[in-house]
Amino acid sequence: MSKIVSSIKKELRAKGAAEIIASERRFFKEPIKSHGVRSAEVAAIGRKHFREVKNLGKKEIFALCEELLRSGYNDEAWIACEWSYNLRKDYVPADFKIFERWIEEYIDNWAKCDTFCNHTMGAFLVEFPACVKNLKTVWARSKNCWLRRASAVSLIIPAKRGQFLPDIFDIADILLEDEEDMVQKGYGWLLKVASAAHQKAVFDYVMQNKKRMPRTALRYAIEKMPVNLKKQVMKK
Repeated sequence: MSKIVSSIKKELRAKGAAEIIASERRFFKEPIKSHGVRSAEVAAIGRKHFREVKNLGKKEIFALCEELLRSGYNDEAWIACEWSYNLRKDYVPADFKIFERWIEEYIDNWAKCDTFCNHTMGAFLVEFPACVKNLKTVWARSKNCWLRRASAVSLIIPAKRGQFLPDIFDIADILLEDEEDMVQKGYGWLLKVASAAHQKAVFDYVMQNKKRMPRTALRYAIEKMPVNLKKQVMKK
């Protein structure tokens, strides 16, 4: 274990609290590993130690990120996600395969998935939009439910800017009848965010597909729509 990761682990253990671990576990169906450190303190620890490593090369920092992810602890994953996002100006297309492997090997709950995908993946896809095709051809069709969720939530931040609407609908089409509720919530969330800039297009999409959409995805998708549109969608 590298000295820097060892130091981070030591600080997290020192600041952890059993009551925070118990509180966090209420938000997950699956078992989680957590040191029980408040998010603001985790962020502060991450920022402090990033100052120590920021002059290393991207390859070395990515290796540290992977070491943190490999531990399985949520708190350590938050720091890895922040560090990888800090390097967004240095991304190259080949990094896609690294990020894909991280999701496949280390992402095991919705919080890790959303933190990594909203920031690192979102920034990457804005810079290299050609890679969005991989979300449709590989991720959304994967047996790994977190990769399927990632295919949707990686576009959350671009969707807020009105970007990638055709791709968003393509991904929603693939995930439309997915049986995993975390995937349903993921693409429903994506449609909801996209509706801010493209309300009519998203409304029309939902109306066209509402008989096939699981109720969870449907309710997420229309959450921010006006009451009159919600009523139309919910009519049998």
